[in-house]
Amino acid sequence: MDELKKIIVIGASAGGFDAIAQLISILPAGEGLAVFIVLHLSKNSNGNVIIQHIQQRTSLTCRVPEDREPILSGHLYLAPPDHHMMVKQGSIRIHTGPKENRWRPSIDVLFRSAAVAYDSHVIGIVLTGLMDDGTSGMSAIKRSGGICIVQEPSEALYPDMPTSVLNIVEVDYQVPIADMGYIIADNLSKPAKEFLPIPREVKIEAEITESMVSSIDRLKEIGKKSDFSCPDCGGILWKLNHDGTHRYRCYTGHAYTESVLNETQSKGLEESLWVSIRMLEERRNLLKLMSQHENEAGHAAQSIETQKRAEEAVVHIERLKLMLYSMDKNGGATVETKS
Repeated sequence: MDELKKIIVIGASAGGFDAIAQLISILPAGEGLAVFIVLHLSKNSNGNVIIQHIQQRTSLTCRVPEDREPILSGHLYLAPPDHHMMVKQGSIRIHTGPKENRWRPSIDVLFRSAAVAYDSHVIGIVLTGLMDDGTSGMSAIKRSGGICIVQEPSEALYPDMPTSVLNIVEVDYQVPIADMGYIIADNLSKPAKEFLPIPREVKIEAEITESMVSSIDRLKEIGKKSDFSCPDCGGILWKLNHDGTHRYRCYTGHAYTESVLNETQSKGLEESLWVSIRMLEERRNLLKLMSQHENEAGHAAQSIETQKRAEEAVVHIERLKLMLYSMDKNGGATVETKS
């Protein structure tokens, strides 16, 4: 594995900057180690500003890498905003492929690629964050023989991500950030765990992400066609096999866990309902205006009928508002209305 003995991959989302800063300050530095970080950021964020803050806390050389940049021992790499970062043997891939779990960069993308490239030489760490990006990637690391560490959820500012990993993966360590330094140092001093063959489906997913395209034949190897469509592109979603996170992929490369798919569908439904309400409001106003003009023209019966149609629009508007209220009350999971 060239001069690298181990690589560390770190993922964090909401509340993640402070958590990463704390962890980086206690990471052991030295030859034979490279560190990779995915932090969920706005696509308009400045990665170079963030890396400067990280550099103040470590003797590792910190960089926002470019595509096909070689991996150097003693370096720390931060994924550029709005770009996936993947690890290959000896080099880094940076690209703007389809989002996974609505994120780019995606923690899963980094972790999965690291598992394929460096198998049991990988240490994966999941810190604070919302939802479940990182769970599938951590599972890939575990199944490939790597070490899995999660922040103690009770310490995390947002415990969703660590908790999600704990629900799916048998992690090696569940600890506060303050304890991770000596745990990592101890693991770096030991030889890598026994090599495990990289699961075929993990390899295929990494290849799909890197190539930014998939095919029916490749998807058939790792999943089954579902009854759902992709919220981003409208393509058919395939339910992936052998994944405890219950994930889905489409032909163009978008990927979702069930929970993210549910949230995305709910958001799309909410947007559609608001559009429908706006259109009905406009229709009601137009019908009222038509009724007024008909009455002024002496067509009383027709005016009354048009006014009734305007009142019917109000009934539909109130029903749609009730649906929106029900979605908000039930977290988007259930929509109930009265007929």
